[in-house]
Amino acid sequence: MDAAKAPDLPSKAIVWLLVSFALLLVPQWDRLPWWLIAACLALATWRWLAQTGRAALPGRLVGTLIMLGLIAVYVLTVQGRFTVETAASFFVLAVGLKWLETRTSRDFYVLFFILCYLAAVNFLFQQGIVWTLLNLAAIFILLIGLQILNAPDAPNVMAAGWKRLGGLMLKTLPVVILLFIFFPRMSPLWSVPLVSGQAKTGISDQMDPGSISNLAQSSERAFRVTFGGEIPPHRDRYWRGLILDRFVNGRWEQWQIDARRRTGRVQSDGGVGPLQSGEYDVLLEPTYQPWAFALDGSEAISDNVEETAAGTFRFRRPADTSVRYRMALTEDKRESAFLSPQDRQRYLHLPAEGNPRARALAEALDQQTNSDLALVQSLLTRFRQQPYFYTLRPPEMPQDAVDTLLFDVQRGFCAHYASATAFLLRSAGIPARVIVGYQGGSPGADDEYLIVRQYDAHAWVEAWIPGTGWLRVDPTAAISPDRIESGLRQAVAEEGSFLENEWASAQKYGDVAVVQWLSLQMDQINYEWQRWVVGYQGQTQMNLMSKLPGNLSMRDLGYISAGVLGAALVVAGLWTGWRHRSRKPRVPALRLMGEWQRLLLKRGILAETADTPSSLASRAAQQEPVHARRHEAFARAINNHYYGSGSLSRDDHRRLRGLLRQLRRSS
Repeated sequence: MDAAKAPDLPSKAIVWLLVSFALLLVPQWDRLPWWLIAACLALATWRWLAQTGRAALPGRLVGTLIMLGLIAVYVLTVQGRFTVETAASFFVLAVGLKWLETRTSRDFYVLFFILCYLAAVNFLFQQGIVWTLLNLAAIFILLIGLQILNAPDAPNVMAAGWKRLGGLMLKTLPVVILLFIFFPRMSPLWSVPLVSGQAKTGISDQMDPGSISNLAQSSERAFRVTFGGEIPPHRDRYWRGLILDRFVNGRWEQWQIDARRRTGRVQSDGGVGPLQSGEYDVLLEPTYQPWAFALDGSEAISDNVEETAAGTFRFRRPADTSVRYRMALTEDKRESAFLSPQDRQRYLHLPAEGNPRARALAEALDQQTNSDLALVQSLLTRFRQQPYFYTLRPPEMPQDAVDTLLFDVQRGFCAHYASATAFLLRSAGIPARVIVGYQGGSPGADDEYLIVRQYDAHAWVEAWIPGTGWLRVDPTAAISPDRIESGLRQAVAEEGSFLENEWASAQKYGDVAVVQWLSLQMDQINYEWQRWVVGYQGQTQMNLMSKLPGNLSMRDLGYISAGVLGAALVVAGLWTGWRHRSRKPRVPALRLMGEWQRLLLKRGILAETADTPSSLASRAAQQEPVHARRHEAFARAINNHYYGSGSLSRDDHRRLRGLLRQLRRSS
């Protein structure tokens, strides 16, 4: 089929729709493959060139070939993976192809609803306040385009559209706010987990010497913490995440991997009333993993997180969205002083071969000390006194990494030293395991909460000491106390390796006060947005309602919501009825036309629905020949208004008003 010429559609409407499409692609900019973004921009540009007459829309054959070609590229890109990202990418591809099918107004109406759905899809990935405002701006622009499409020749259609949208927003905003607050937030009957193929966080269930190095170069936020009482000092903020207890091929991993993947989504609301002293709330960013992070000696308060037998915490389902949970620090929590033979064997297990010098060192330390605790202290003293260095630029250690670190290079970071320490302790007959999580955290705006970022990721060791239980052993604290006391920035200040690859990160410029202040203020806005808007769920809602008189129940909230909605409908109905009763059109020309029709009705001339001003004037002239010229002049002025300049000047208005007065006096 030949290429098709673009029909005559309002260019202004298409411009607004194109701008809206471009804005809606921004929230997925870092998720979409580059070729898909380029294809969408090319297809949209093609549609605009067709609108301006510089290109033709493709015919059916060419259009089909383009579609099949892009789908083939898509299939090759996703390689059989079916995740929320690949599904969203395919939808974006379909939207891009739709531009080549928009030939009539009906096609643009369909595209309008598709773009609205794309805005909803964006909320799957971005729920921050900036992205929400961007989506709203795109929807507003989309609505402007729709109004232009509906009435392209209306006078001042753009200004009138913005004014109409603003008015509607102001009228409906109070109802939206009231319904947001009072509409009952019940748990969904069903939900679909967001299966993602993208690694959201570098913390994983495996650790090799290179993994934590990559994390240390990322300033992405891991979670925020609000304490009910005093914030613990930096050195005590060890956020335990998961335990790695198996050493295989120089890599630590979990001995038993929980492969259970329950259907549904994680419960994101863990609010249980006001924070008490000793409690803290964690607002975790999506990790698509089941691990929760908690300080030593914590117990779960909210029911969306549970404690494992090993003393770590986890969600029942992977955290595919922001999750808030509550923990409490307790001094009464004591671990069992008993280690089963099976667990002891597991925590002592090492490969039969490898790292011979480290094994010899462990044997020597065992002979020089008279207890497990003394051996641990002796090992830390060795780290503290000998020239070991903390660095984010360690050399490669492909073979016998523990031996290479301890006796050759003596340079590494937390993962290297934790791995070597756990190996030495096991070699000396002391059960040991590697703990992966975060250490530290920096204050947020006004010191109201802590921000823990990916560069706070840390690894340390726990050793089993008879009579004591699991004892935290952190070789990094012995080698680089600044890392534990003050954070990574101070620990590598001389080396200059802090966020050396993130030139756009505000955290990289910690010595620039203005940058830090703006970054913290923006983070606080997002934090409050996450807590009170995105995270406004069932328990949080009931906590807020408990502060109101009347002890409102979920049923009461249903009644209030129905009342708000009913009252809004009644007010809207009364307002509409009052406006119709007044019968005073707001457009001056219509108001004058109505006065003329009522004047003619009093003289027995009924204006029919099909009457134009000219036909009505013609009938009036037949019945009142003496006033024929006045009626015709009046009709001609009205016609000039609607089919001429499109505006009624002050002189025109005065002239029409004068004709009406002359007609009334002649009755």
